[in-house]
Amino acid sequence: MYKVPSERTLETLSEILEKKMSTKTLSKSLRGLSNPYEREESSASSEDMVYNLFKIPGKEEASFGKLLTVLKSFGLREDDPRLRPMMERVRELENIAEQQSSEATDQKHWKLEKEDFKDCVGLSLDIVCRALQNDLVIPRWSPFVEDLRKMYRECAAIEEGQVATYIPQLARQSPKLWGVSLCTVDGQRAFNYAIVASDLGADVVHSYVGQEPSGRLFNEICLDSKHKPHNPMVNSGAIIITSLIKNKLNMADRFDFVLQEYRKIAGNEYIGFDNATFLSERASADRNYALAYYMKENKCFPPEVIKSESLTDELDFYFQLCSIEANCESLSVMAATLANGGVCPITNETCINPNPCRDVLSLMYSCGMYDASGQFSFSVGLPAKSGVSGAMIVVVPNVLGLCLFSPPLDKLGNSFRGVSLCKKLISRFNFHNYDCLVHSTSNKIDPRRRDIRERDRIVPVFHVARAGDLAALRRLYMQGEDLNLADYDKRTALHIAAAEGFEPMVKFLVNVAKVDVVVLDRWNRTPLDEARFFQHDRVARFLEKAVGRSDLERRLSVSSVDSNESDGLQRPTFGLK
Repeated sequence: MYKVPSERTLETLSEILEKKMSTKTLSKSLRGLSNPYEREESSASSEDMVYNLFKIPGKEEASFGKLLTVLKSFGLREDDPRLRPMMERVRELENIAEQQSSEATDQKHWKLEKEDFKDCVGLSLDIVCRALQNDLVIPRWSPFVEDLRKMYRECAAIEEGQVATYIPQLARQSPKLWGVSLCTVDGQRAFNYAIVASDLGADVVHSYVGQEPSGRLFNEICLDSKHKPHNPMVNSGAIIITSLIKNKLNMADRFDFVLQEYRKIAGNEYIGFDNATFLSERASADRNYALAYYMKENKCFPPEVIKSESLTDELDFYFQLCSIEANCESLSVMAATLANGGVCPITNETCINPNPCRDVLSLMYSCGMYDASGQFSFSVGLPAKSGVSGAMIVVVPNVLGLCLFSPPLDKLGNSFRGVSLCKKLISRFNFHNYDCLVHSTSNKIDPRRRDIRERDRIVPVFHVARAGDLAALRRLYMQGEDLNLADYDKRTALHIAAAEGFEPMVKFLVNVAKVDVVVLDRWNRTPLDEARFFQHDRVARFLEKAVGRSDLERRLSVSSVDSNESDGLQRPTFGLK
């Protein structure tokens, strides 16, 4: 089964391309990107298909600027690592062209000769083809982003909440800062847990740290009934998790290991370190020191830490990890990696093993929002992790990761604007964990859902023909579908209808759809051969006349051997001599 572009995809491309190309021609070009047999018939490669879409009429050139516009309209950025090889090659060619002409060219007007265009596209062919077919997790990207932008503007007006003051660097943040970034699939403590669980396994990790919400303040000096920290999201659990990270290495190597893992999860987006924050954290850490010594007394730390008696070093390492910095874009990619089962969506690299990824999402769902975790999971129903900086990540499994940043916090330590936007998001879209119930009466939008028209068109034409469903075949024809489509054996709907003896369908395909009546399958058999082999005499006589007509006559409908009363479409007929 291969994908067929929806009407909405065709409309979007037609508008951007500004070319007088019929819907059927455009649809055929897009289908060729996923159907090897269609390319084989035209002796065209995937690169040729893309070139034909963006070819400038009357010239052996294609508009690369319009290709970029199309990719952006489907949510891809120019600096996407998957597009980097293509973009680097294009810039090389444009730099050469600018040097020769002594003129700088606007990116929107970049044009490339045929072979150069094909070479560039070939370097990032997979993601370009997926985008052109709109084979992405959110097919209606622009309306989705516009809804999110509206929510952003509404939340920007919120002035409630207070900036955290117990760390000087945080107290200096402007309360007006407000940023949102999302990354689709196709909280640092959460990631520390994921790194350790991938390295040591969940059983080892949870022999030191529990999985239950504490019901206490995040920095309270308390343990659970088994004398372990309640979960990895509270301060006590985060300190223990940190002590498990490569604890046989020296501190420099341990920090470098974590930094590299963060960069992998972020798809090599920005990850840095703020030394001023580290010094502030260490200078205001009395509660964390008290927690650490309390846990040492209760033998919570792994043996390597107890033997080394270097509790101060362990806390310094913890403060260093608390001082790692990122921006909204890199954090949204990290959240999208969790949403994508531990595979970074922009590098396709497995950064977190599947089971630890599942576990960290479970912990974020139950414990990620401090004392508001239960309320957040009830009202929003998504895994999330907030921090005192005002940063917050939200994960929609199998769909996207979202990063929100606004320093003013509510009374429970969560970003006021961030929580407000999440509630608006859930009221608009059916992302809540339980919005998928069968008998739900919700009128929310599912941005993952494709048009009914698109879903119908994905059904291969030859399946409809095999079922003898003339009404469905007629509907596909009226939608502009090409009924010459072939399956993996190069058999068309006419082959199947002739073999099954579906006379009304054969007449419709020849008279109305004007399909090729002499098309050969992989065994060099025509539809007429099929009708004769299966002894469908009436169909065979009809096809014999269709095959024998002249080129001029083939532009008109072939009259049937007997009148076709069942075909309700009005069409001209003529008699074959």
